[in-house]
Amino acid sequence: MQAELLELFSQEAGSRLERLAADLLALEAGGDTVAIVASMFREAHNLKGAAAMMGFTDVTDVAHAIEDVLDQLRGGTREIDEATADGLLAAFDWLADVIPRTVVGEDISSGAGQIAARLRSPAPALESPAAAHPPASASPLRSTAQKISASVPASGGGDSLRVPLARLDELTRLTGEASTARLRVGGLVTEHLGTDPDAMEEFRDLGRALAGLQDETMRARMVPVSTIVGVLHRAARDAARRCGKPVRWEVDGDETELDRRILEHLADPLLHLVRNAVDHGLESAAERRAAGKVPEGTVSLHAAEMGSEVVVTVSDDGGGIDVDRVREEASANDPRALDLSDEEALYLVFRSGLSTSEQTTDVSGRGVGLDVVRTQLEQVRGRVEISSRPGVGTEFRISVPLTLSVVPSLLVAAGGQRFAIPMRSVLTTIGAGEPRSHAGGRPHVWVNGRIVPESRLAADLGIAQEDGEARPAVVVAGVTRLHAFGVDGLLGQRDVVVKPLGRLVPSIGVVAGASIEPDGSILLVLNASGLVDEARQVSGHAVRRGEPAIVPVDALGTILVVDDALTVRELERSILERAGYEVHTASDGADALARLGERPVDLVLTDIEMPNLDGFGLIEAIRRHESLSTVPVVILTTRSDDASRRRGLDAGADGYVVKNDFDGATLVATVERLLGRSS
Repeated sequence: MQAELLELFSQEAGSRLERLAADLLALEAGGDTVAIVASMFREAHNLKGAAAMMGFTDVTDVAHAIEDVLDQLRGGTREIDEATADGLLAAFDWLADVIPRTVVGEDISSGAGQIAARLRSPAPALESPAAAHPPASASPLRSTAQKISASVPASGGGDSLRVPLARLDELTRLTGEASTARLRVGGLVTEHLGTDPDAMEEFRDLGRALAGLQDETMRARMVPVSTIVGVLHRAARDAARRCGKPVRWEVDGDETELDRRILEHLADPLLHLVRNAVDHGLESAAERRAAGKVPEGTVSLHAAEMGSEVVVTVSDDGGGIDVDRVREEASANDPRALDLSDEEALYLVFRSGLSTSEQTTDVSGRGVGLDVVRTQLEQVRGRVEISSRPGVGTEFRISVPLTLSVVPSLLVAAGGQRFAIPMRSVLTTIGAGEPRSHAGGRPHVWVNGRIVPESRLAADLGIAQEDGEARPAVVVAGVTRLHAFGVDGLLGQRDVVVKPLGRLVPSIGVVAGASIEPDGSILLVLNASGLVDEARQVSGHAVRRGEPAIVPVDALGTILVVDDALTVRELERSILERAGYEVHTASDGADALARLGERPVDLVLTDIEMPNLDGFGLIEAIRRHESLSTVPVVILTTRSDDASRRRGLDAGADGYVVKNDFDGATLVATVERLLGRSS
């Protein structure tokens, strides 16, 4: 049998199983029974037919049993109760495990007859022998990496074509080489002809063409977050069943795209956070009733593209993190944990071996903790923030770059060398003449009311450097911490084509990769997370209660953030609060007007597309209101067209920022300008 045909069957079967599982979860959630069951029946029937043609008898028998169950559901002689749903999901898992192994000729003692018999029984068993509950680190149906691999468009469609990932990697490399070659040519033109290459129309055209090629190459590697949503929904459903908790699953922004390799690294952390939200975050139905909550808890996944980053949040409306308990558990191995502030103590949950669960279950409580989240984020140079309120719930907000290949970076000089720091990790810069302070005998800088430790970048990198006058500093955000690095100079911003160091070079935690400069020299791209960790180890620094991570200061002003997307609201709030502002939020224009009636604000930041009252209507209402008419309003939207921009400004907006071009520095600078605080 041709290998191409076997591969095609395996891919098609995997896609059908994913759709079957997604449809079943939608059916359990109360979807249109007639339409969903009809769709599932077609998928099972086609899977059975394809398996029969391939001669895979065991797969055919189980697919036939699935078809029989769906036929009973369609005919009304059976209901989609928990036992039936569990039996179907177990069968899907069995097929997802067996089909790839059957295709490669592996001899499998499968027990297909037992699977089929249990499916056809009035109350199918929760598990089959070959589909036992996966361990906490595994994914339902298949591993998340396999699932993402299967998401590459398959051949056979009229508008898609399968392309090996290695070919896309090579295309990315060649595009980067072309961009570097253009810079070299520009240098030669200046050196030999004495002409500014940017003054030449042909050189500018070449730059635009290469930039377009680079952008399209990056987009070719993108996959939507929806690729793994089915797996996460299944994980939430299974964890809820095993914990005996009623759970509602919510998703927003799953059409957001990011680099496939980054999503592969993000899948397992998200899976762990979802399971953790159900097991640790949500209370039991009885506890929720006693607290005055609805019995059904909610676990939400939100994703949004913000500038050069994708922000994904996993939140729950449970009891929140018991910070004192976390401190106590961590102190068993590190007595210093008892001295940490509440905010610092929250991040102890990422330590390996830490668990506050009273029982060891197959969902969590095995001492794994959330260190898998930290470890995977370090590999893709991401970061995570936690917010938790007792009795209200917890949110984990993960920020990762859109791609690891082309990185907007800040170039700095340190110890006589040049380095690049990814802009997504740069919180702010501090001038050489700005005041420093000392806490606990160590140098610190003040950043929006926060005490941040400072060290010399050259010293942290092991480069000899003479002591001298005060230097500028770059405040960098690691996965969970901030640190300021003194540098010799700030050399400007530039897109950097990052390349791995290669197998012959040992892995260095502080280095993310390298780039070739136009003169042929090597530019090292620093890894913010590794850099912050290295600086903390060199200095032996630990934030204690006497040195709080956040120091209360008078707010610079009050801002109302208006957006119907929770992820966007919370991201904007986080950025503005770190900049020293008091921030309130509203979910749409009508909600915003109600809140403006309750308390005055100094500035309004609003989206355009919202339910009830959109951003245009909100601005017009503000301008008509006598006491609000002079309040500055900034639009932050995905709409980049001139018509929307003109309409917003005509309505009375004072600023217009496009989300795709968004970064924290731009937002803060816009706010400072409108409030008259920019330097």
